[in-house]
Amino acid sequence: MLLWEEYRIEHADRQTYSYSQFCENFRAFAKRLKRSMRQIHRAGEKLFIDFAGPTIGLTDGSRVHVFVAALGASGYTFACATPRETMGDWLHATGRALEFIGGVPQLIVPDNPRAMIADPDRYEPRSNDTVLDFARHYGTSVLPARPRHPQDKAKVESAVQIVERWIMARLRHERFASIHEVDMAMAPLLARLNNKLFQKLPGSRATAFAALDRPALMTLPMQRYELASFKSVRVNVDYHIDIEGHRYSVPNALVGQVLEARMTAGAIELLHRGQRVASHARCSEQGAFTTVPQHMPAAHRAHNEWTPERLIHWGQSIGPATAVVVSRLLQEHKHPEHGYRSCLGLLSQAKRHGKPRLEAACIFALQIGTFKYRHVRDILANHRDQIGVAGQLDANDDWVSPDHAHVRGPSYYQ
Repeated sequence: MLLWEEYRIEHADRQTYSYSQFCENFRAFAKRLKRSMRQIHRAGEKLFIDFAGPTIGLTDGSRVHVFVAALGASGYTFACATPRETMGDWLHATGRALEFIGGVPQLIVPDNPRAMIADPDRYEPRSNDTVLDFARHYGTSVLPARPRHPQDKAKVESAVQIVERWIMARLRHERFASIHEVDMAMAPLLARLNNKLFQKLPGSRATAFAALDRPALMTLPMQRYELASFKSVRVNVDYHIDIEGHRYSVPNALVGQVLEARMTAGAIELLHRGQRVASHARCSEQGAFTTVPQHMPAAHRAHNEWTPERLIHWGQSIGPATAVVVSRLLQEHKHPEHGYRSCLGLLSQAKRHGKPRLEAACIFALQIGTFKYRHVRDILANHRDQIGVAGQLDANDDWVSPDHAHVRGPSYYQ
């Protein structure tokens, strides 16, 4: 058919011929054509994919596109309806094709659709990041055909033609309200197509598939691929990255680094040099933060974990008087967090002066009616805690002034 089209175009402006002249000229023309190489397909190696040219109309006026896939060795064919021909439609339909055949081939061969192929280079074609992620999920590879070389995917070209003639042509007078109805109508016709006997070979596509391709296919993963998009992000000084107005934490050692964000409908994954360093449930709340405590520096994590109960328990580990002072500091303010710094300053004195001295200083402070951090600090700095402990000071004891040259005494006033 293609040869006749080329011949007709080349001789369009010439005079008409009789049938015998036409056959003679056509044979001469065919001899000048490039030689065609017969492709030998190994079992389970390649799945060829493409979209049919014609579309199917719906009752709402929209058009349904028909995706076609065919295995190389057996020609086993799959077809389904999609709303458009976007990258999501390509990958979703390919995933359905893999489930239909019940396995994964070594290669998936499309043509060069802009939705999937970032760089359609003849020698080093490059798929986009989402397509590569799809291939990683299924453990296969995507190798597009050469640009403007449909013979590289002749299997699916032939399958598209057969689907158009044996399935789409039979549905041309039907009316459908949704894509699902189109798929339901195509299913029995697709089964008949795969079970239809070959004209020049024994068996059918279904029997050839069972004998050749099915045993050679790799196992499907447990879960269907979830469409993901990718974005480069830089880690801010607060060890968070921003995605659509929401901020997600990463390990604080990566501040300033550029990471790759893998975004699905339900999750955000952060990758550094191909390794996952953080994973979060996706959140749509604008301006909010999702923070994992393990990502915080030790000092930030310790500050974030302070609670009144924890501070009081720390004070009790030093002594009962220290616990009372901590409780009084927390109760002094309207919100307990106002007293956190005072409590931390008080408890830090145990590292400088030791726990026994801090407990003694708190006892002394309570005896003189104070619980301020700076008062306890001054008691320790002036060693008043040691005096109080040594003298066993009691608020009921009478104080007697010692003799001194500068003290006048009661006889001075007589």
